[in-house]
Amino acid sequence: MSLVYLILGGNQGNRAEIISRAIDLVTSEIGPKLASSACYESESWGFKSEPFINQIIIIDTNFSPTEVLARTQQIEIRLGRIRNTADYEARTIDIDLLYYDSLVLNTAHLTLPHPRIAVRKFVLVPLAEIAPGFRDPFTQLTILEMLEACTDESTVKRLY
Repeated sequence: MSLVYLILGGNQGNRAEIISRAIDLVTSEIGPKLASSACYESESWGFKSEPFINQIIIIDTNFSPTEVLARTQQIEIRLGRIRNTADYEARTIDIDLLYYDSLVLNTAHLTLPHPRIAVRKFVLVPLAEIAPGFRDPFTQLTILEMLEACTDESTVKRLY
């Protein structure tokens, strides 16, 4: 079994309901949820759009990283995700793999840890809530240390 850290987010439709449905699908199709952060609202990152709701979960899985990626992408499609471009855009749901245990991986389709964790406050705030002492395998910093060093000045507000 492997621990997988996922961030789920979206800014279209009933955001909270879609994230809840996505978590239900992840836990039924990939593995049981071991922990979850609160839901947070943040401004869009990398483009102008409506605010996002984000939540981080930690799951336990027997699937490989590429299998987890394929399954999360299928869940996104089932919940209405349409990828129009390779750029940042509004979306009903986005599920990103942040960590897979302490694996460091760089393939054409998947990079672990996620390459932009350290510069995204909307990731670090909820991640620090549930895994403050987890050590990033690339930087060797804890999540809390990464949050303290983050220069992202965007607002991240705890909702529930």
